[in-house]
Amino acid sequence: MNEITPDSTVPEAHKRSIRSFVLRQGHMTAAQQRAIDTMWPQFGIDYQDSVLDLNQRFGSDRPKVLEIGFGMGVATVEIAKRLPDTDFLAIDVHGPGVGNILKLIEEEHIGNIRVMRHDAVEVVENMLSDDVLDGIHIFFPDPWHKKRHNKRRLVQTPFLQKLLPKLKVGGYIHLATDWEEYAQQMLEVLSGFDNLQNTAADYAPTPDYRPETKFEARGKRLGHGVWDLVFKRIK
Repeated sequence: MNEITPDSTVPEAHKRSIRSFVLRQGHMTAAQQRAIDTMWPQFGIDYQDSVLDLNQRFGSDRPKVLEIGFGMGVATVEIAKRLPDTDFLAIDVHGPGVGNILKLIEEEHIGNIRVMRHDAVEVVENMLSDDVLDGIHIFFPDPWHKKRHNKRRLVQTPFLQKLLPKLKVGGYIHLATDWEEYAQQMLEVLSGFDNLQNTAADYAPTPDYRPETKFEARGKRLGHGVWDLVFKRIK
């Protein structure tokens, strides 16, 4: 496809040396492209170098949850349906996924999701004010399982130092992974913050709002584990 999708290029000024993702062009279906063309003006948010007024963009003062990395958006839309009184800012970099979540928003008549296609680290750094989020979801981030690539993992102390101030006291951060070694790293990283408290002894039961994905169900049938971590900000 030659169509330009929102934020399909990363400005030179915002490029970082190490990223937690690789930009893949992917195959954009006609329906996904049409959803971007028609739904982006209402449900999309373009990147900007200034703080975003979330209540203004959602038209509500409901609780706000940031979701980083939504894949094709199926689980995100299901969560938004299960939590209709919560607003979700969903961020991903891959065009087909952006098109698909917008398509689902239209088909399912979802009003409590807004979508960004940009590097989430830069959004956190430049567009979110402190103490604005009631929750943060990071589900199944790329595990970068080769040891030489571990430095690319998203859930590491330097990023959490930027992310956690955006969370209100009393708010939560919920991580999930199917890669056990990454789960151990996540637990170690989160446990290192004295302003966070684990809601479980170590790994948490999967909260009712998080649906099981097809990928997750297939992994469980093959004997693979899934680990959820839910921590609350206490100060």
